[in-house]
Amino acid sequence: MGGSERGSGKSATGSSHTDAGSMAAHYWGLGARLRNYFLTGLVIVGPVTITLYLVWWFVSYVDQWVKPLVPRMYTPENYLPFAVPGFGLLLSIIVLTLIGALAANLIGRTLITSSEMFLDRMPIVRNLYRGLKQMFESVAAAAQPQRQLVKVGLMEFPSKGIWSLVYITGEATGELEALAPGGERDNLLVWMPTGFMPPTGFVCLVPRKDVVPLKMSGEDAAKLVMTAGLVMPDYQKKLQELAAGAVT
Repeated sequence: MGGSERGSGKSATGSSHTDAGSMAAHYWGLGARLRNYFLTGLVIVGPVTITLYLVWWFVSYVDQWVKPLVPRMYTPENYLPFAVPGFGLLLSIIVLTLIGALAANLIGRTLITSSEMFLDRMPIVRNLYRGLKQMFESVAAAAQPQRQLVKVGLMEFPSKGIWSLVYITGEATGELEALAPGGERDNLLVWMPTGFMPPTGFVCLVPRKDVVPLKMSGEDAAKLVMTAGLVMPDYQKKLQELAAGAVT
């Protein structure tokens, strides 16, 4: 009797431990699933929310600058009982388009040349104007459809055996080509971003042979830089997509 009671007690204790362990595993799995659901929702909602907020902020910012310059009788608020967001942005696009069309003819070019000559006579303003003009011209040239896409490559930097991701922005021409630093004439202009701060970086003139071109797109390279290597481009998936496109 005593042996059977002790055996039944041990079996009951073992079964209770098993039940407790299974319940703990169940709750642990439930918590992991809830965490994954939360992270998935954050990944989906976060970029959309931030993008909409930035777009709304930009539209409101332009409206705050442009609307006060427009007579009230020409604004939508004069005819509607509510404000129309984006009116200032739309008006700005129309005005800039008209200015661009005006600059394409002789009268517009004459006015622009006269304005530039006036600004060139102002000691401090002319340096600021020239720098801003070159910046906007570079952005406009990069936005042209026929403009070649920026290529990505690897360069051995800062020391031997350590490779850094660079953007190949162009070939050395003009004075840079004629100077031939180090006796090398076939050089490339590359821009190397600095980690988490993509707007900052180093513009380098390096021999073509020292740059290893990659098939990675500029967008994938930017993701790689901004996430410190946590987000790697799916190269094999892209190869499969290209192969499937070639077959079809």
